[in-house]
Amino acid sequence: MGTDDDGGAPDPFGGIPFLADMARAMSGQGPLNWDLAVQFAALGAVGENPDPEPEPSVRMAWESLADVAAMRVEETSGIVVPSRPEVVTVSRARWAQRTLADMRPLFTAMAASIATRPSAHDGDGDDPMTSMFSALSRMMAPALTGMSIGSMVGSLARHALGQYELPIPRPGTRDLLVVSSSVDAFALEWEIATDDLRMWVLTHELSSHAVLSAPALSGALVALLTEHVSAFSPDPAAILDRLGEVDPGSPDALAGLQSLFSDPMLLMGALRSPEQERIAPRLDAAVSAVSGYIDHLVDETAKRVLGNPGRIAEAARRRRAEWGDDARLIENMLGVSSARESQRRGREFIAGVVERGGAPHLPLIANDPAGLPTPAEIAAPGLWLARLGVLD
Repeated sequence: MGTDDDGGAPDPFGGIPFLADMARAMSGQGPLNWDLAVQFAALGAVGENPDPEPEPSVRMAWESLADVAAMRVEETSGIVVPSRPEVVTVSRARWAQRTLADMRPLFTAMAASIATRPSAHDGDGDDPMTSMFSALSRMMAPALTGMSIGSMVGSLARHALGQYELPIPRPGTRDLLVVSSSVDAFALEWEIATDDLRMWVLTHELSSHAVLSAPALSGALVALLTEHVSAFSPDPAAILDRLGEVDPGSPDALAGLQSLFSDPMLLMGALRSPEQERIAPRLDAAVSAVSGYIDHLVDETAKRVLGNPGRIAEAARRRRAEWGDDARLIENMLGVSSARESQRRGREFIAGVVERGGAPHLPLIANDPAGLPTPAEIAAPGLWLARLGVLD
């Protein structure tokens, strides 16, 4: 094992020219390889199905519904949005591109955490294999992080009907994206009238925008998300530990190895830290409440414009909750869950507030700097009302 160019710490790749050359080539890419993120997002968004740009007639059909939906959402929510965002119909690839740009500060914070936080095994300098894996992990982290982020956003793009597939604020956004081809395909699959589903999606997106663009909520939720993504604890020895779990004599050994190396969270060396475990209950409570509030606004608004939108809402929310391993990756990376349990907690919190006569105070979730409920309050809405001084 050689030493570095300054004569300091041993170079773990000193005896492996190929890896040493790779380390030099990748040393200037920063904590996140953004080019790989963009490429993987585009590939993942397109997938195996056509991804057409919307026709002008489709854009006009959405625009004709948007004004009605916006007026009804404002009446229902009581949240005044300074200017209604323009509704823009896009392909899945364009949705992925814009989402990467909107969430770049969050992804950069995550990448910096993975690249710079000390590992629990950094002191194991006497073990050459661990030292090599530690250095290899640091070298590959920007590329693997870029690929994982891109893959996640591409998966979201295939699934998304609108901009707010996840209840994450997008500060500064001036338009609202809808993936028209995905909406039309979903309408066909569930035998829903296309205009009815388009109106429901607009109601959901405009309600989400009204809530998530409120400065108080946006600032508080972005701070929680940033705290979570900045708390990953890299552990390059995890690959060695997991390799030890694979029995080379087992007939399932090859499948085990494939599963191991297809886990982007493991390959990034980004494992959930004790700090994230402490953050998780606060973030879960906040996301559940925000999702529940948005669902409440959508239900109340959709009744005004669609009459009986229950079947559409159930289909859309089932779709949100049932999309397998991709949802697990998003939860691991961003701390945001779309699982039915999270949705249930949010709906029950909102129902509890309404039952106690607090429906007029629901906008405090978005407008009060202290409006997001605590983990105790998400299960006891009366505590939230009492803390905010609206219920004795």
